[in-house]
Amino acid sequence: MSRTIGVVELQEHFDSVLHKVAEEHVPYVLTRDSRPEAALIPYEEFLRFQAFREKEVLDLFQRAQARMTEKNAGYSDEEIAADVQAARNECPD
Repeated sequence: MSRTIGVVELQEHFDSVLHKVAEEHVPYVLTRDSRPEAALIPYEEFLRFQAFREKEVLDLFQRAQARMTEKNAGYSDEEIAADVQAARNECPD
């Protein structure tokens, strides 16, 4: 279960809050003017979140690549090469 702490209170009790997060795995929601602004979580959870986000981006890319492959299946390599060359010719050097 997470706890909520204001920025000023966090500054006053940083060492004890950091201990609770790192050693006891208690996440904190950091607030400013009573509005949630950020979260303080154990490093292991951050690494899992980061890996999840990277997988999410890779999945999006793979789905986009599959859609492009499907939509472009009817074009020959020569047609694609001609389109690429035409696009290059339109770009200024």
